[in-house]
Formats: sequence, structure tokens, C-alpha cells
Amino acid sequence: MKIRPCIDIHNGAVKQIVGMTAEDAGGVRENFVSREGAAYFAAIYREKDLPGGHVILLNGKDDPYYEADVREALSALRAFPGGLDVGGGITPENAGMFLDAGAAHVIVTSFVFRDGKLDEERLSAMVDAVGIRRLILDLSCRRTESGDYFIVTDRWRKMTDLAVTQETLERLSASCDGFLIHAADVEGKRGGIETGLTRILGQFVQKTKFHVTYAGGVHDLADLDRIREESGGLLDVTVGSALDLFGGNLSLDELVSRC
Repeated sequence: MKIRPCIDIHNGAVKQIVGMTAEDAGGVRENFVSREGAAYFAAIYREKDLPGGHVILLNGKDDPYYEADVREALSALRAFPGGLDVGGGITPENAGMFLDAGAAHVIVTSFVFRDGKLDEERLSAMVDAVGIRRLILDLSCRRTESGDYFIVTDRWRKMTDLAVTQETLERLSASCDGFLIHAADVEGKRGGIETGLTRILGQFVQKTKFHVTYAGGVHDLADLDRIREESGGLLDVTVGSALDLFGGNLSLDELVSRC
């Protein structure tokens, strides 16, 4: 079990925001806005030898702020070459730019889904562009009334018809080098993890040893203990808003020591 650090970029600034508020009519609900650029946090992760984290561009590709997000992301990748993955608006056409800047992997969700369904042709195009070993699939999801978890795209607004199940995970693992999975309903709320989802992911990683990172709701060390118990210590975890670097109460050094 490892801590996978994060850098979320919105409107060209490093932020922590509440889950699905990126397009709320009332505006983004921000937990934290940094005065430092993305490269500052990347340098901290490099100094503490914490590879495998991710940089996420939160503005959509058609948003006027997207290019500002890109500039910040590239600065972070250059500050920690090979130490960070990057996601947000990634396509076969622009993926090479991020990899050339030092990204270990590109992270993709929306591009490989269309009209709420997995587009196998687009997934193949993404694999052809970067190779399986440089691709992470973001399977962030929301819990439905049935208790199942369905993958969501387009900044977690659009529900797909694909549930996060053992079968789904096993099938998609053949096309990528790992999964990043946010529990969208609890992301940024610092109110506890989505235990049903961590149980599913824990069963998968114990069976396959495949690289999976869970994110969403971690707010105390007991959450880490629960994730460890569900996965035999094999499920990695991201802590965002609760981290001291982002105004929270959990020390990065303490988390690393605990994991």
C-alpha cells in the first residue's frame, strides 16, 4: 500500500475542490487554493521519493482556462520527470506532448467513452498512440440506488452503462498499466471512504496484483487502515483535501510512514 500524491489544477491554479462541482451553476466549491504553482508540489514529491502520483487538469478541453492548466501540468512533469502521471483532456493527438515532458503515464477516461458506452475503437487508438505500459484508465464512479458503482465521465457528470465489477476490471486491465478510481460521491468531502468500492477493488488487487489507486473521502488514519484490511495492503491510495499540503489535518510524512 502506497501513498500516491496528487496535484489538481483548475483555472491554472493548484486547487482541491469538492467532487462534482467543477461545472455547478453556483460555482466551484473550493477546499483549497494554492499560492504556489504545480512545480512546487512536484518538487516536494520528488524530494520525498513519492513517484506514481498524478496531475489532473480539471478544466475541459474547450474551456478557455485549459491551456493555463496545461502549462501548470507541464511544469510539474518537468519538475519530477518520470514521477507523475497526467490526466484531463488526454487524446492520442496530445498524449505525446505530456509524455515528452516527463509523464510516466497518461490517464484517460472521457476519450474512450462515447454516449455512455465504452468505445473499443477509441481505446485501441489510445493504446496504439502511447502503448499499454504508458496508459492508466480512470474508472472513477458513482454509487447508484442499486448499490452498484458505475463509471462516470465528463468531469463525473455523465453516467455510463459500465459498472465497476471484477469482470470489468479484469477485461480493461488487458489494455492499460493501471487504474485510477475516484469515488466521485465522496471526493473532496473529507467525510470517509466509499467502503463498498474499496471492497470491490481490494478483492481485485488481491486476486491479480494489478496496480490500482483509490481516491475519495480519506480523512483520517483509520480510513487507511480500512483500505489496507480490504486489500491486504495492495490497494494504493490518494489523499487530497485532507492533506496538510492542501490545508488539511493529515501530515504527508505521517501518511507515508503509516503506509
